[in-house]
Amino acid sequence: MVQQDPEYLQSRLTNEPDAQGEAMRRYYRFHAMIYDLTRWTFLFGRRKVLTRLPFQNQSAPVILEVGCGTGKNLRMLRRLYPQARLIGMDVSAEMLDKARKTVGPHDPLTELIQKPYTPDDPTLTGQLDAILFSYSLTMINPQWKDLLQKAREDLKPGGVIAAVDFHDSPFQWFKTHMANNHVKMEGHLKPVLESLFSPITNTVKHAYFGIWQYLLFTGRKEASHS
Repeated sequence: MVQQDPEYLQSRLTNEPDAQGEAMRRYYRFHAMIYDLTRWTFLFGRRKVLTRLPFQNQSAPVILEVGCGTGKNLRMLRRLYPQARLIGMDVSAEMLDKARKTVGPHDPLTELIQKPYTPDDPTLTGQLDAILFSYSLTMINPQWKDLLQKAREDLKPGGVIAAVDFHDSPFQWFKTHMANNHVKMEGHLKPVLESLFSPITNTVKHAYFGIWQYLLFTGRKEASHS
C-alpha cells in the first residue's frame, strides 16, 4: 500500500479545505485498479449491512452511498430494491469509472456523482430514505463527525443510516499501519452514531482472530433526537 506519514496527512487535512478529497483522489488512482481484487479479504460485513436495511423489495427508497467506490454495493442494492433511486457519490474519477461499468449503462434510476459529501451542501436535505457509509467514514478525517450530522439532516424522518467500517484494534502497530493508509480506527464512530440515530443493528465483530474489530450499524432518524 502507498505509505503516508499520518501526522503530515492530518495537518494537511486540517488546514486545507479540499485536502481530504485530494488525498483520496491520489490514493485511489492506483488502488482503483486492484480494489475489488483485494478488499474482499478484509472489508467484512459489506453484504450483510445492505440486507439490514428495513425496506421491502417492492418499495422505491432513495438511497445515497457516500464513497461508492467501484459500485459493488450499488449493484447489490439494485438487486435488493429494483425500484429504488440510487445515488453513488465518490471523489475518485478512477473509482467512478469502475462503478459505471459495474452498474451498467442501462440503469436510469442510478446516478453517479464525482464530488465529496460536504456539510454545507443543501441539495439532499430531507430527501433521502437511507444513507450508506461502507468503509468510508474512517477514511474521512477530521470531517467524519460533521458528515454524520449532515447525514441526519439529509434523511427524511424515519430514514435509516447504514454504516459498516473498521472499529478498533488492541494492537498499536496495526492502528499505525492503518493510519499510514488513511484509516483512523479508535472506536470513535459507534458512540456518535448511537447519539444521532436510534440503533436497529449495533454490533462489533472480530476479524482475523481479534487483530481488529469492525462495526456493523444501522439506525433510524427519530424525531425525538435533537
